[in-house]
Amino acid sequence: MADRDAPPRWDRKMQQRLTRGEAAALGELYDRFSSLVHALAHRVLKDEHAADSITCEVFAHAWENPDAYDPRQGPLRSWIATLTHRLAVQRLRETETAALAGGGPGSTEELERRVRRASVAARADYIVTAMPAPLRAALDLAYVQRRDYRQAAADLDVTEDEARRRLRLGLQLLATAHDSGPSGAPPEDGGGR
Repeated sequence: MADRDAPPRWDRKMQQRLTRGEAAALGELYDRFSSLVHALAHRVLKDEHAADSITCEVFAHAWENPDAYDPRQGPLRSWIATLTHRLAVQRLRETETAALAGGGPGSTEELERRVRRASVAARADYIVTAMPAPLRAALDLAYVQRRDYRQAAADLDVTEDEARRRLRLGLQLLATAHDSGPSGAPPEDGGGR
């Protein structure tokens, strides 16, 4: 029986390769996670150039600090997503605080509300992309294509009970996007900056 605390083999090997300074490992890491990183950063910042900058920062951090990832705390994908979220929220706060200091419209409370909304949206996006494909397909049918559970069951070729179960589980996962602590920050994963 496999050790439940053991990280996936790819995650362990990737961390070892990064620690050894293998440039090809950074390329593989980038190929695997760059679209996730950019999408999460863009969701928080709503700015293409800022998302590009955060993407560079995330992979530079992973390259320079491969031991910051603790495999016992969860998958490498989650560590990368948490790091992205943290850096993007930090950038959003810096940008918005500078705008407030420069006489821009709004207040500190409004800034925190915007950060919270952006954080929850980014976390929801991550949850949807990370959830199992059958749950994601059921949610897509119900909420994007506006199918009821009976139509979703027929489209998915499953029973109505199974369609309801998938929808319920998918919605329960999405509900956790709001349960992420102050300012919508995801729980710390031990791989902080």
